[in-house]
Amino acid sequence: MTSVALSVFTLISSQPVIANTSFFGKISLSPSSEGVSKSVTGYTGGSYPLSAMSNRDRSNNLCIGFADPKPDHIVVLQKDFPKLNIKVNSRGYDTTLLIVGPNDKTVRCGDDTGESKDASINGSDWEAGTYKVWVGSFKAGVKRDYKLSLQQ
Repeated sequence: MTSVALSVFTLISSQPVIANTSFFGKISLSPSSEGVSKSVTGYTGGSYPLSAMSNRDRSNNLCIGFADPKPDHIVVLQKDFPKLNIKVNSRGYDTTLLIVGPNDKTVRCGDDTGESKDASINGSDWEAGTYKVWVGSFKAGVKRDYKLSLQQ
């Protein structure tokens, strides 16, 4: 009986716990007729495969890279955004993006941007709500400083 209980505990405790907290804080945005632009900084790291959260996003893009199970950023959209561009600048290192929300029902993933290895997501129809954002690296455990930019 003890081995069964230990096995169940091990199975439960090995799953990542994802809360509405983040390593680098919360960003709140409201759309504006003049456009909105915000930037925050952080660093990649971690060996948790982002594909374990989702293999593909709503547009069938692959979700790749490695990060910590805890999100790097929380983004709160006060109202719907018809368009939003989210871009990583790590000075050309190979980064990835995974964004989940609102209410954990929509997944968006990003990888290379054109000629750059930095990730971006240029999407439409962003619903108001809370989004969890992971900035990953293509290889596990790699630490890279980055700036994350959000533009309407």
